[in-house]
Amino acid sequence: MDRNSAIGIFLMAALLLIYLQFAPKPKPEPALQPAKTAAAAPGATPAAPDSAALAQQLGSFAAAAQGTAQTAQLQNENLTITFSSKGGRIEAVRLNKYKTFRGQPLDLLDAQSAQLDTRFRTTDGRQIKLSDLYFRPEPQGSNELRFVADVAGGQIEQLYSLPANSFEVGYKLRFNGLTATLAQEPVTFTFLDRVRQTEQVAKQNRNHTTINHYLASGDHAALTEASENPEEIKITEPVKWAAHKHDFFVAGIIADNQFSNGQFNSSVNLEDTTYLKTLSSTLSIPAADVQQGKANFRFYFGPNAYNILKEVTPGFDRNVYLGWGLFRWVNQFVILPVFHVLEKFVSSYGIIIALLVVLIKLVTWPLTYKTYESQARMKVLKPELDAIKEKYPDDQMKQQQEQMKLYQTMGVSPLSGCVPTLLTIPILFAMFQFFPNAIELRQEHFLWAKDLSTYDDLIKLPFNVPFLGNHISLFTLLMTISTLAMTYQSNQANPAAMQGPMKFYSYLMPLVFFFVLNDFAAGLTWYYLVSNLVTLGQQALTRRFVDDTKVRAKLEANKVKNKDKKPSGLGARLADAMKAAQEKEAQTRQAGRNTAADDTDDSDTEPGTGASDISPKRPAKRAARNSEQ
Repeated sequence: MDRNSAIGIFLMAALLLIYLQFAPKPKPEPALQPAKTAAAAPGATPAAPDSAALAQQLGSFAAAAQGTAQTAQLQNENLTITFSSKGGRIEAVRLNKYKTFRGQPLDLLDAQSAQLDTRFRTTDGRQIKLSDLYFRPEPQGSNELRFVADVAGGQIEQLYSLPANSFEVGYKLRFNGLTATLAQEPVTFTFLDRVRQTEQVAKQNRNHTTINHYLASGDHAALTEASENPEEIKITEPVKWAAHKHDFFVAGIIADNQFSNGQFNSSVNLEDTTYLKTLSSTLSIPAADVQQGKANFRFYFGPNAYNILKEVTPGFDRNVYLGWGLFRWVNQFVILPVFHVLEKFVSSYGIIIALLVVLIKLVTWPLTYKTYESQARMKVLKPELDAIKEKYPDDQMKQQQEQMKLYQTMGVSPLSGCVPTLLTIPILFAMFQFFPNAIELRQEHFLWAKDLSTYDDLIKLPFNVPFLGNHISLFTLLMTISTLAMTYQSNQANPAAMQGPMKFYSYLMPLVFFFVLNDFAAGLTWYYLVSNLVTLGQQALTRRFVDDTKVRAKLEANKVKNKDKKPSGLGARLADAMKAAQEKEAQTRQAGRNTAADDTDDSDTEPGTGASDISPKRPAKRAARNSEQ
């Protein structure tokens, strides 16, 4: 590893650290059953609703505020949706094919953690919530359920549908015959979601939980994922969809038309061991939509999987965080397609990751080969570079000038080893975002790792180590050892090129990354481990093709060819810049000497007087000095 390669690696490490800061069963008929209620105290009589109070609060809607809550279900092979007739709303959502990290059924929502509700204002100023009203459940076949409430001389109707083999629930809201009763202002949909832990690492689960939303204009935005401070976004323009992302799962609502506006909030209570984060979405539905049969929506309850989400609605795949800008494009158009092709032929995700490494290394082989060639050229030029340092030991500017002349003569670019390394940064960052967010790796075993989407904790510590925690990831440890071995091999192959601080940094960075990556997904550190092993093999293979004698002969041929050639392009600009800098430095030094001489002249006094008058000899001395110059 030469100086330029080390600089490239150091820049990559620095950027990565900065980045750290700133993936059909028959459907039963809907079952109706009484809702479970809390047991009354012995001898107590259930309190009957106060009709007068209800009439005062709800007006012409009070008649629908009395009844008995029932539950109903819609089910397919992916989802089990439980509804309550009180409010005619979704009460719980179970993902049938997934389990929590403890092996329990995965309830994305339940009656204790989540509340979906809708409220509206009447023409007489009352605020009515659908959760205040009891609806009549009416099954409409095996995959549809209708809730109806007769109110104020009209009806409120809610219709849910669950297609086979789908994660989407259709939802229609109708206010029939209530034009004179409903105020002409938006109806408000609210979704309160207290997120439970479903993954092994609570911190990762929390930090990957957020609210994403997509505007009708096509812009995407989100609350800050990792923030532990209260977050809020108010949107005054139309919103197309909003989604609560629970790390690897999503609960979202999509409007066929659009919401008028929205507000999104999140908060964290680190002392709460039951809920990781509280999310809240408030969306406005145009009043005309619920009156004219246009209030049509879809709920999505399912995995945060790119290939599924991209088919839901435009922009919904943004719930899968794949990085930003170029890094997202690399993941979206390169890594994911290749990954999913490999899935069709290989069942082990650990093997898929290893094959992904090999494919990427093959594609980037030309860049790697260029880096090795540059190292070889710098190695054979080491005697000439050392001679320049010995000739001008105290003149750094002159050293650089002579080095540039040597590079120009020999046809060598000092950046040729650094640039190929920097060009691999997009892949490095893409992998860094892909593995922690790939649901494909969730709960996938490989070797000693129980879950490739989080760290492996085979080595558990009886105490906490600062910046490390109470475990050591074996994949991360092996990755660090392989990186140190790779660094040692490079330094041994070119010992003169890596000296002083650069040699120290080349060994320090792998140790820094050991602490950084110890809590990261095992899939990521396994990828880096395999990548290091393949790189070691590439280095050994490349040395068979890059012969120092042949490299020296080629440089000598360049020397003869470029003997009388004037610098051009980047080399010329660098030479001119260095020449200008040298001239400026010389002028600065000369000005300093002149100032020092003037100060000496000004201090001259009349002999024997001790007076501070300026010596009459000074003009003569200055004139003599100027004539010499």
